[in-house]
Amino acid sequence: MAAQVVDLLREVARLEAPLEELRALQAALQAVPLTSLREQAAELRLGPLFSLLNGNHREQTTLCVSILERFLQAMEPVYVAQNLRDELHRGLSHPDDAVVILTLSQVGRIVENSEAVTEILSSPELLKEIIYCISAEKLSVAKAAIKSLSRISLTQAGLESLFESSLLDDLKNVMKTSDIVRYRVYELIVEIASVSPESLKYCTNSGLVTQLIRELTGDDVLVRATCIEMVTSLAYTHHGRQYLSQEGIIDQISNIIVGADSDPFSSFYLPGFVKFFGNLAIVDSPQQICERYPIFIEKVFEMAEGQDPTMIGVAVDTLGILGSNVEGKQVLQKTGSRFEYLLKRIGHQAKNASTELKIRCLDAISSLLHLPYDQQTDDLLRMTEFWFSSLTREPLEHFRGISTQPFPELHCAALKVFTAIANQPWAQKLMFNSPGFVEYIVDRSVEHDKASKDAKYELVKALANSKTIAEIFGNQYYLRLRAYLSEGPYFVKSVSTTAVEGAE
Repeated sequence: MAAQVVDLLREVARLEAPLEELRALQAALQAVPLTSLREQAAELRLGPLFSLLNGNHREQTTLCVSILERFLQAMEPVYVAQNLRDELHRGLSHPDDAVVILTLSQVGRIVENSEAVTEILSSPELLKEIIYCISAEKLSVAKAAIKSLSRISLTQAGLESLFESSLLDDLKNVMKTSDIVRYRVYELIVEIASVSPESLKYCTNSGLVTQLIRELTGDDVLVRATCIEMVTSLAYTHHGRQYLSQEGIIDQISNIIVGADSDPFSSFYLPGFVKFFGNLAIVDSPQQICERYPIFIEKVFEMAEGQDPTMIGVAVDTLGILGSNVEGKQVLQKTGSRFEYLLKRIGHQAKNASTELKIRCLDAISSLLHLPYDQQTDDLLRMTEFWFSSLTREPLEHFRGISTQPFPELHCAALKVFTAIANQPWAQKLMFNSPGFVEYIVDRSVEHDKASKDAKYELVKALANSKTIAEIFGNQYYLRLRAYLSEGPYFVKSVSTTAVEGAE
């Protein structure tokens, strides 16, 4: 079969408009394993196929792309880089996006190969074409180009090629195409800068990080909103946070939040700025961040206490992030009655807000109440119990009521709340003493979709694996939980029927 493919390829090369032969070649290729094609790789002459891409015939181009994709998969990345460099070059500037995407997929294979990537680095014209693909109208083309350039920059040679040659000018030129393309370049720069302190140094020396920060702290509120997302990505890394702190950028972001009250357009960028500090707190130290930047926690509380559903959603998400570890929980506990009031509000929103906000509130509640067994102390257990009781009157029934609503996402989010507290003795006692609650947990007929079955199984697993469950639930229910656990999330009890003679 592989030999037939080679013969068809020769036939295609002989003809000027070989549509029928291309269709036959495509069909034949589908039946040939890649391993067989690899054995014939030396006999594959792909030049004619690449030449056919230059015509204006749509079907011919589509067929060639499909065939080339299969053939190129059979070739080693080093071979492609060494022998098809001109074809790659032409492919990157082709007017048909499908051809560009095919070419970039091969570039992607090459840059993943440590031996082949040097071939790309020695071809500045090819790198230039990849850079200009960032300005493509089709997002998938731009994304593929960004991914390839990011991968190239993982090596010292790649960093030097991109930032210490005329390619840097090309990068700056492509930024002038439009606002959208400029943000794509910033995305690439942040991706590269996040890899290591050395990578960050190359990016800062290029002037592009400084330009990003200048736009972040500038007067255009929409630009601010976009730039803060990229700066947040940089802050996930230790060296990125160090840079932002040393350059005074975190202080500048804090000052902008301080001045937001007098800015009528602050709603455009404030959510992103608050999320920045929320993420900063959780990867760094919640206590230190909240003490150094008190405006952050103050603004979160203000947003949660307000009436704007968008701001409430961001505040609730941020509280969930902040309270996801013990240090963050203690920071919130220190705010006293104000946080207690917020818990009541969140509990109310979880039942009465829009479906999207309900789910966000339930997710935040799960995060706030979750307490791993190895971090459980008497004080922390009293705190989570108090928080749970502060959410609403009879909170267990409150969330059980939400879980019975005919929306799988809400059902799963409510089950997550129960899972979050399932390993805490006070919650197990509440569950056991609530009429019908344990039966509800082990009742498989309640869940009908995969996500709900998985969520229920996680709840059962959290209970069954708890060290206090056998004592609190008693042996009978403990064994039922263990049986549920061993049967798995999708177990269906078989119903046996007995045939009776003469029965209709």
